[in-house]
This record gives sequence, structure tokens and C-alpha cells, in this order.
Amino acid sequence: MPDPMILVCPHCTTANRVPQAKLAERGTCGRCGRPLFTAHPVTLTAANFDAHASRSDIPLLVDFWASWCGPCRTMAPAFEAAAAQLEPYVRLGKLDTENEQALAGRFGIRSIPTIALFAKGREVARQSGAMPVNAIVAWTRQALTRG
Repeated sequence: MPDPMILVCPHCTTANRVPQAKLAERGTCGRCGRPLFTAHPVTLTAANFDAHASRSDIPLLVDFWASWCGPCRTMAPAFEAAAAQLEPYVRLGKLDTENEQALAGRFGIRSIPTIALFAKGREVARQSGAMPVNAIVAWTRQALTRG
């Protein structure tokens, strides 16, 4: 029997053990009782970023964005729609570079929007520029097969 996976709750950041065979059932958090997947990106901050990027066994796709950025606002609905297609095998998160300047600096974000894919706490792929939903999904799946 495969080992259980660790999934970080998007609401309370508690690490949950979930059998791999039950991943598609999407489950609820053992601590707060809320769904482990909501088909929406989680809001990432300095307080929860490392939990989602490093402690979870599923990859994290991050949209580095800012509210004043036109292309970021244009891509936001596509990124939201991608969550419904990529979950529960990828967690999607949005990081506001204006509110979280230290994290944006930590990853050397120079242009927004930028999406970056993290696996086991390590960045495995990055792409800058606004993309439609089908391109986000295809890029992510391709990056996962390379990484």
C-alpha cells in the first residue's frame, strides 16, 4: 500500500495525512473540518507560504501578482479556472507581491504576472506573462513531467 500523502489545509495550514488512493475524494481537514480543496487558489502570505510549498506532498503553483497590474487582473480568472482543473494533484496559490515584498524578493520576481511551480519546497519551473487557462494547465502538466 502506498504511503499516505501530506496535504496542507488551505484554511488552517494543518498538515493532513491522506491515502494516495483517496486523493481524488478531496477530503476534509482533520483539524478545522473544512475542505482540503476548494477549486480556488489559496491566498499565500509569509505566514503560510512555506507550509504549502515545503510541507505538502503535492506541487504548488504560485501566481505572483499585484493589484495595480493590468495583465495580472486579466489572468486572474484563468488562474482561478485552472484550480478546478489541476486540483487535487496541484495546489494553486496567489501571492500579492505588493503585500509580500520579502517573498517576491526571495524568489527574484522581476516581472508580473509570473507563475512558478514548486515541488517539495524547490522551484522547478517558472513562466512570466499572462496566459489563458488552457495554457496554464498545459504548462503546469508539462513542467511536472520534466521536474
